[in-house]
Amino acid sequence: MSYKVRLPDIAQQQLLDEVHVEVATSDQVSQINQLLDQHHYLGSHHPVGERLYYIAQDAKKNWVAILVFSAAAKHLKHRDKWIGWTNEQRRRRLSLVTNNTRFLLLPEFSVPNLGTRVLRLTLERLSKDWQMQYGHPIEVVETFVDPEQFCGTVYTAAGWIELGQTDGWGRCQRDYYVKHGKPKRLFARPLRRNSCRSLQAEHLKPGLAMVEAKTPARCTQRAKQIKSIVDHCKALPEYRARVESYPLFSLATLILLSMLCEAPRGQKDLEKFARGLNQGQRRALGIRPDRKGSYPAPSQSTFSRFLEGVNKDKLNEHLLCIQRQLRGPAPGDLVIMDGKEPKHGSGASIITAVTATSQHNLGCAIVDVITNEIPVAQQKLIPHLDLEGHFVSLDALHTQDETARMLVLEAGAHYLLTVKDNQPTIRANIEKKVTAPEADFPP
Repeated sequence: MSYKVRLPDIAQQQLLDEVHVEVATSDQVSQINQLLDQHHYLGSHHPVGERLYYIAQDAKKNWVAILVFSAAAKHLKHRDKWIGWTNEQRRRRLSLVTNNTRFLLLPEFSVPNLGTRVLRLTLERLSKDWQMQYGHPIEVVETFVDPEQFCGTVYTAAGWIELGQTDGWGRCQRDYYVKHGKPKRLFARPLRRNSCRSLQAEHLKPGLAMVEAKTPARCTQRAKQIKSIVDHCKALPEYRARVESYPLFSLATLILLSMLCEAPRGQKDLEKFARGLNQGQRRALGIRPDRKGSYPAPSQSTFSRFLEGVNKDKLNEHLLCIQRQLRGPAPGDLVIMDGKEPKHGSGASIITAVTATSQHNLGCAIVDVITNEIPVAQQKLIPHLDLEGHFVSLDALHTQDETARMLVLEAGAHYLLTVKDNQPTIRANIEKKVTAPEADFPP
């Protein structure tokens, strides 16, 4: 069987050569929707999340085609298998994928190869345009084709890959899908040669990593795991005379879960993190149900009161106890003591002792605003740590006779103290008695 290939005539070829694609302005969106309602079998589209509208024009600025790109589908088994990412990677990186939700060639421009030409021109600029608009590129584009209406020839000719058929669900609202019973053919196209490899990598490249940073952290622990943490936290002494919805151990466990998930831990962040837990997870926390039988999420003010009233020394003891049970005893490693202001705290500094290699937390103490790290390290931290045989490193602020004496004579440790120009006598003695190394070395 032979087929006739339809070739464009001179005027049509001129259109193919002259057609160009531009990002639509906000003023043009209403006209785009009118044309979609008039000519597209699905009508206009009201996308959610990030989106871009494109217009293809001829040399005389006549509209030739319209394309709409918006948020990718959350769950597509064939796409996810093709990319090779995990469920958690998909949740955190899905904004690197976009869906071509509408593609309309206006009927007066029925020209062979025009659809493929417009689609190629659009994809050549799509990632850069997305970067300009939303601060991150696009790695993969997907689309659905209704097999009862079209064959998907324009996508196949443009190098798209058919991945399979969907199960017949469609997005009705942002997080709500309905069964429509009409499976669609799924096509996808990577915008770079290694796009899928990047999306499935353990760590995203720096140019893509901001996408994960914007994605809210989610608790992945199951109810059984949460209950085991709750059992550890139940030993915390309750300081409130009346407990309503949130026992003390529930709030402590929530903060510990946020740490395990590497979520921000300011009071507003904790409220947002708690709202992301499902009802089973909240029940496992020991949160008490409300009158409707559901388990509420604690608010920002609840976390503020907890952090203000909890016995901080007892909380520190229980966190160290949990660490010992989960990780075992800290190895004989270099111990680093350093004071930092918490990223999400109220301004008070905390001096912490951490093992260098294994990153075991050995203890911490709050530095009151009326003092500094030196007496806190000497009185509240060093006497309570098991430093026998350890090397302990501190910055130049702690290069004090008393600190060195306590580390050696009382704690049985060895010290590594920094000397700078603000202690000229010590520095001069060192330079006289110690030969400088031949090469530079890191501090």
